[in-house]
This record gives sequence, structure tokens and C-alpha cells, in this order.
Amino acid sequence: MTVLPDDGLSLAAEFPDATHEQWQRLVEGVLRKSGKEVSGEAAEDALSTKLEDGLTTRPLYTAPETAPDTGFPGFAPFVRGGRAEGNAASGWDVRQRIAGTDPVRVNEAALADLENGTTSLWLAVGDNGIPAEGLARALEGVYLDLAPVSLEPGAQFNDAARALLALYTERAVAPEAAHASLGADPLGHEARTGEALDLAEAAALARETAAWPHVRALTVDALPYHEAGGSTAEELGLSLATGVAYLRALTEAGLTTEAAFGQLEFRYAATADQFLTIAKLRAARRLWARIAEACGTPAAGAQRQHAVTSPVMMTRRDPWVNMLRTTVACMAAGVGGADAVSVLPFDQELGLPDAFARRVARNTSTILLEESHLARVIDPAGGSYYVEQLTDEIAHAAWEFFQTVEKAGGQAAALRSGLVADRLAATWAERSKKLAKRREPITGVSEFPLLSEKPVVREPAPAPLTGGLPRVRRDEAYEALRARSDAHLAATGARPTIFLAALGPAAAHTGRATFASNLFQAGGVTPVHDPVSVTPQTAAAAYTASGADGMAVLCSSDALYEEQAEAVAAALRAAGATTVFLAGKPGTAAAAVDEYVFAGCDAVAVLSSVLDRMGVPS
Repeated sequence: MTVLPDDGLSLAAEFPDATHEQWQRLVEGVLRKSGKEVSGEAAEDALSTKLEDGLTTRPLYTAPETAPDTGFPGFAPFVRGGRAEGNAASGWDVRQRIAGTDPVRVNEAALADLENGTTSLWLAVGDNGIPAEGLARALEGVYLDLAPVSLEPGAQFNDAARALLALYTERAVAPEAAHASLGADPLGHEARTGEALDLAEAAALARETAAWPHVRALTVDALPYHEAGGSTAEELGLSLATGVAYLRALTEAGLTTEAAFGQLEFRYAATADQFLTIAKLRAARRLWARIAEACGTPAAGAQRQHAVTSPVMMTRRDPWVNMLRTTVACMAAGVGGADAVSVLPFDQELGLPDAFARRVARNTSTILLEESHLARVIDPAGGSYYVEQLTDEIAHAAWEFFQTVEKAGGQAAALRSGLVADRLAATWAERSKKLAKRREPITGVSEFPLLSEKPVVREPAPAPLTGGLPRVRRDEAYEALRARSDAHLAATGARPTIFLAALGPAAAHTGRATFASNLFQAGGVTPVHDPVSVTPQTAAAAYTASGADGMAVLCSSDALYEEQAEAVAAALRAAGATTVFLAGKPGTAAAAVDEYVFAGCDAVAVLSSVLDRMGVPS
């Protein structure tokens, strides 16, 4: 590091140093204006955000924040990256996943991807992919000494691995030129399907690949735990437990500890929470380095990471927004130091991605690498007080859960006893409450939905493996509501409808009318806001003309509610409205209305009840 001489010039030389207490007093003043009388630490707590795993993000992080020494890139504890040069030399490995069961079509997609920016291939083989014997056809025309291959073989890892290694031999690829991940993951497969596989077979495969120095036999896939609703710390803790189980199997099979570490690749989810993803990948490397240190081989603890944009965050409605989510997730994975990054196409949840979606997915990395130069700085998040503190807190939470799993007998025992399933289910249940109350908004689904959007239709994709842990999606509750609305539209020619009875001028009702409109559209209910404003004299006729299915919602200011709500509600009921909602604080004009909708209400429960009362089948 170059240290510049002190030239006696400082931009802040004429200003006194600001203190943390001064900042807190300013915060107190702002909060006081909003009606909150808090001071000191309480003021800071009011602006803090609670995360999963008992973590809290505070509004301000400063130099006194304490975090362990992160070392240097390429050296233990590898927080700053497993390689000294990071991704600066050539960027991260742009790894495209190719699904499908037809080797010919998979080959066409693979060649197109490689010709247009992809640097490695991720192939599904076996039960939900191409057959192992079709691997040669799927890789026809692929320069295997230049393009690394990562397999996702499920229970067929032996057949798939031998098919790929035979292909290397047949095409005269030198052992040192072959770069591959064979994808054997018995515990990950068990998590997906409930089917137990023999770890000894995977260890034997690793022993057979000793002649291929850049071929890793086993993958520690943490996606099953992420897709089952697991938190960041749970995902990391279970990946550690799986990795340790594989190390035991490998060393029992005769591999040295150092060689065993070299046989593993880790796969993690990258979400649109960019800082959490950055900190997660950095914490994962630190934790694995701790395992290596405990095993007596600290230099072998450089974790090889494959980051995949989160399937949980992908939506089926307004799928175009997924492009934005995956862009943020890809950026976070790159900044976090992932060795390989896979961007899932925006139509991933609708079936087999088309050529356009695949192009956008691979170009996401290309733009970040070639135009944004994101990989030119090694560990760009390093030194951020917030990121360093968050990395440390995630590492501690994940290590605690890892110890819980180990005390329960290890990863296999924890899976079979239900410990993993119960823990992840509890985490998802808590998160589902936030989603239902829109505390965790989903753009295009729970916020700003577009009922008139044209459906995006894709060919069916191979059915995912099932039988083990569930697969959850953030949009699942709202998707069920929208599906009910779609079925109603197909059966009757119209969606269920609610009337927005706006009172007074636009300045008084626009905010709450917009809120109510977004809320009901999230459940597939069409809001009718015509005319723009009603009075006690015009409300009945307006409601009748709207075609509403027995429901209306009052939208205005608290002052106008006091003046007009009772009269307007009576007119609406006289016209046939069986339920009158009010958009605002519960208790407002209580004698006039039946129910309330407000920020923080359980939107899923409200919308489900509305559809039930409208007679929309579930």
C-alpha cells in the first residue's frame, strides 16, 4: 500500500470534527417533527432495520465499529477473496445454466451462449436434464479445453461424471486443461428429494479424478436451503455442515486433507439485497477458512464460490422486473468476490427460457464487467464499516447454527431428523408475514401490479426434483390470488371488481385511492375509480355504474371522513354494497364502515377474504 506524505492540506481543516452525539441530536430533531420523542441510542434504534438471524442494520456506521482483521486478498482468512488478483484479470466466470432434456437443443443453446459471452456451461443431467449418454451430443462443437463444464447430475453423478471424463479423453483434452465441476452432491440431493445417497460413492469418484487437477468432484449446493425459505445464516451454516460431512468422507476414502478441500465447490444464492449478498459471500469464505484452520491446512481454505441469482425472488407476474432483480444480484455477487456467477433468465419461473431471455441473462454480466468495469477493483466493498460489520455478524450467526447442526449429529442426521426442515419452515413463516403485510414489497406483484399485462408464455421446463424440502417463492401467496382472478376472468369474462369511492378534491383522496388501488390489484381485483370523486348524492349511481361485486372502499382525508363517510357509506349500501372498506387508520369513522385497509395490514388475508365474499372459487 502506498502512503502519501502529509502535505499539510486537508479539505476539512477549517471545520471541527463532527461527533456521533451531534449526529444523534440531529436525528432526534427529525424524529421529533414526526411525533416521536426519543433521544440518544433510542433515536438511532428508531432508524434501524431488523433482519433475519437476529441481525440489525443501523443507520450509521463509523470507524470505531469493530470487526476482525480481514487480511489480504488471496490469503487466509480469504474474506477479501480466494485469489490475490481477485476477478481483476479476466472477470468472474460467466456460467450459464442450460435446462432441457433434448441434447440437440441443449447443444444449440450452449454454442449460442459460448459465442456470445458465456465462459462456462452449467448442464442439468439425469432425472431433470439430458441423459448422461447424451452429454457427448450436448457438447458437440464445444472446445472443452477452453470452456469449463459444471454438471448438475442429481443421483446420476457417477454416470454423468464418467461420461464427461470419457469425453475429455476422447477429445484428447490434457488433464491440466480440463476445468470442470462434476456436481456430486449426495446431501443436497437428499435435501431436494428425501432420497439418501451413499457419500462413499461420491468420495470414490473424487479419488478417481485425482489425475485431473482442475476437476472438482463434489458440489456443496446451498440452494435447496435457500429455496426452502432459509435465512442467510441458515444457508451458510448448512453449507458448512455439508462441506464438513464431505471432508470426512473424502479423508476416510484416502484423500489428504488438502486434497479433500480441493475437491469442493460451493454454490450460494445471490439476492437483490445487495449488501446482504456481498457480506454473505465474504462471510462464507471466512467461515470455510476457519474450518480449514481447524483441520490444520489453513492455506487450503480458499473457498471456490458459484453464485446463482435467487430463484426465490423471481416472479411469475410482471416477469420483466426480474431483469432488475438479477442485475442487482449479479452486481452483488461480483462485488462479493464470487468466482462464477449464473444469472437466471427473467422467464425462469415460466418454463424454458427463450433466446431473448438467455441473451439478457448473459449480457447482464457482460455489461457489469465490460462497461461498468466492476471486476477491476479487488474486493471493492472491503473497508466499508457497514459491510465489514455485517460480514462479521453474519459469520457469527452462521457459525452458531453450524454448531447446532453438528451437535445434532451432522448434516445428514439433521436432515433426517427434521431439524433442518423445521428450522427453515419457521424462518419462512416469519418472512411470509412480512410479505403478506407488504413490509417486504414485491414490485409488480404486491406493489404496482398491472392486471392488464399480457401473459408471458414459455414451453414447459423439466419438472424440478421434489420429495424433500419445499420450494418457496416470494410471490406464491399473491400468485394464488391472481390465479383465482384469472380463472374468474376466463369463466365470466370479467375480473372481480371493487368501487373506489373517493371523497373531496384530488389533493384529499389521491394518496389513499392509489394505495387502495394497488392493494386490491395485488389480489386480481379491478378497482373502478370513476367518477374521480363522489358525494352522498352521487355515490349510489356511481357504485351501480361501476359493476362492483358487492364492495366499495372509501378514500379520502381523515377530515372528510368525519364529514361525509357515514352518508356516503349509507348510499353505497342502499345501492347494493354489502361491505364498505375505509382506506385509513382503524377506528376512523367506525360507525360508517365494515373494515379497514391500511399500510401494514395483512394484504393476503384481506384479499383472500374479499375474493371469498365475491364468490371467486379458490
